[in-house]
Amino acid sequence: MNPDPHYGKPRPGTALRTLLESRRGMLVPGCGNALAARVIESMGFEAVYLSGAGLTNNFYGVPDLGFMNLSDVANHTAAVRDVVSIPLIVDADTGFGNALNVRHTVRTLERAGANAIQLEDQVMPKKCGHFSGTTIIDASEMIAKIKAAVDARQEHDFLVIARTDARAAQGLPEALDRARRYASAGADLTFVEAPLSVGELRQIAGLPCPQVANVVVGGKTPALSAAQFAELGFGMVLYANAALQGALRGMMNALGCLKAEGILLEDPTLVAGFAERQAMVNKDLFDELSSRYEVPANG
Repeated sequence: MNPDPHYGKPRPGTALRTLLESRRGMLVPGCGNALAARVIESMGFEAVYLSGAGLTNNFYGVPDLGFMNLSDVANHTAAVRDVVSIPLIVDADTGFGNALNVRHTVRTLERAGANAIQLEDQVMPKKCGHFSGTTIIDASEMIAKIKAAVDARQEHDFLVIARTDARAAQGLPEALDRARRYASAGADLTFVEAPLSVGELRQIAGLPCPQVANVVVGGKTPALSAAQFAELGFGMVLYANAALQGALRGMMNALGCLKAEGILLEDPTLVAGFAERQAMVNKDLFDELSSRYEVPANG
């Protein structure tokens, strides 16, 4: 038996390109760690997004204000790639510098197992696109970064997603113009962050290449259904931190019960059972491997 999970299947990057070009509003949850990625794959989602905000909140316990570095992202990319077989999209923030830094970022994250990266046109240090006060670089500087990213990739089906935060900084017309220019520079998808209405989403969906919508629970982008996003023609609908927000609520509920009651039982409404947790981390596989490689007692 061939142990490669991709054996007989399209390569993840090729599969991702096909899924996005169909413009059917593919739902892509974000993860902040490898365990969340395993949960996402186990639930039947077709791709997973490694969220910069999720990593920052999970890894450092601080807001999404540009504290992550390339090593952090590369290490977590490799960890996620090792435990899931679905396509992996990685949030690379601003690319961690200028066009030369972007080249290094692309090569690093592609080697680590990413099938696509997202780059954005904010000034470093960046911040969550749903915070106030975002500032953006000149479009020509972002175009240079996109060209560097496209030139740096080793595989044609390693996708470059260009995000613009110009909607908040300079208005929708500027954001739409930038998205068109970024696509002309070679971006495979564009991503206008934080539109404020369905009308704005409709204008974004009419741009030439497949588009990304980012639904942040409690954020600025209207929360339409997947069917509505598909009808508009979006390629991908990110729920970048839905898993994180659900996990945070779950932790608070479980620990609140423990604090109040002084005991926490195996209540499926509060905690996953021990066996369920071991199944999610694939313990059976490691038991089988341990048996396979066990050293005989006589040496």
